[in-house]
Amino acid sequence: MPVISTEGLSKRYRLGELNRRYLFRDINSFFAKCLGRPDPNAMVDARETHAREGVIWALRNVDMEIEDGDVVGVIGRNGSGKSTLLKILSRITTPTEGSARIKGRVASLLEVGTGFHPELTGRDNVYLNGSILGMPKEMIKAKFDEIVAFSGVEEFIDTPVKRYSSGMSVRLAFAVAAHLEPDILIIDEVLAVGDAEFQKKCLGTIGESAKGGRTILFVSHNAGAVESLCTKGIVLNNGKVAYAGTQTDAIQFYSDSMEKHNEPLSERRDRSGSGEVYVVNIKLKAKDGTEVHAHIPGESLFVEMEYENPHDLKFPNILLGLVIKSHLDVPLFTISNYVTGDSLGRDLRKSGKFLCEIQALALMPGLYHLDYYINSQPKGAKLLDGVNGAVHFTVLESNYYGSGKMPGQGVLLAPSKWRVA
Repeated sequence: MPVISTEGLSKRYRLGELNRRYLFRDINSFFAKCLGRPDPNAMVDARETHAREGVIWALRNVDMEIEDGDVVGVIGRNGSGKSTLLKILSRITTPTEGSARIKGRVASLLEVGTGFHPELTGRDNVYLNGSILGMPKEMIKAKFDEIVAFSGVEEFIDTPVKRYSSGMSVRLAFAVAAHLEPDILIIDEVLAVGDAEFQKKCLGTIGESAKGGRTILFVSHNAGAVESLCTKGIVLNNGKVAYAGTQTDAIQFYSDSMEKHNEPLSERRDRSGSGEVYVVNIKLKAKDGTEVHAHIPGESLFVEMEYENPHDLKFPNILLGLVIKSHLDVPLFTISNYVTGDSLGRDLRKSGKFLCEIQALALMPGLYHLDYYINSQPKGAKLLDGVNGAVHFTVLESNYYGSGKMPGQGVLLAPSKWRVA
């Protein structure tokens, strides 16, 4: 019997500033839904979708059923609708069209410190957040020591949350949600804020909850975690369900779709940032300057990024970062001009190229892709442009160690020498 079911679930957002006309229309739509009446603006909205720009459908006609005890991983590129889906199921926002039915008590952890008051202490916020999630005061009191011990912030529990780091806030928030013992647990990609040790602890808790028969929706870019924790997978693409099946098949489908993504970079709809400076093309090149789509371990890989700066802006500096990821979308490492101390902002022209040499890149044979992001400056940064999966490449088999042998597992290859002392 399904505990979560959606039918024709859709969510539309308007881009740009809110005005009075749309505010009144949204209020009318809200009250019509509360009274069980047809949305008076539905026909107008349908015409607007095709007639004017500035309207985007984050979700479009999503139909799905999740059975009791299912552990479902929701994966997809940025902007595919994952977080919007979870917000609707968590009753944080309402759908524009369609319906979502949920049976059972829900606990959700979607954003860092959701429900936390910055002026209150961690202790006060445990009680406040627990109450918001539906925990009786007696239950919070009984589990308080366990919650605090799990979060690892015992020393700061009587300190106002406004002095917490983002990692401390999410650890305490997750600890509260994990001890609620809900029927349905909904988790967005907030665990990335915590450190590696806490992430491991959280994943262990999610695994225990799954074994205990709870229904879990888990959004993560860590495909390895999805594969190990989940039993089913849903792939979202442009607000629609592109695939639903086992977690292994869903990850494979997502990986294949990323590899086959040949849309020109200048036409990518999923890019982020203000667009004041943006990349129109990326090429991977070998040492002799020829464009390549395959890399030999141990050789340098050259990244050439053609950019446009249409307003001829100048910055004290910009931060340009590249993230190399596995075919399962797991980040392997990040490089940037900020950590190397190379200044780029003052040299910008109206158009040009960013050039980066990744020296002696030694990866295991397989499929990989590259994300990039451009920030206005390292501190207090504004995102200018960013695309996930901007370019894909293959790493070939090679005789990296000169022995004709390769390691049986892992991602990176490291030079090494062995001897007996």
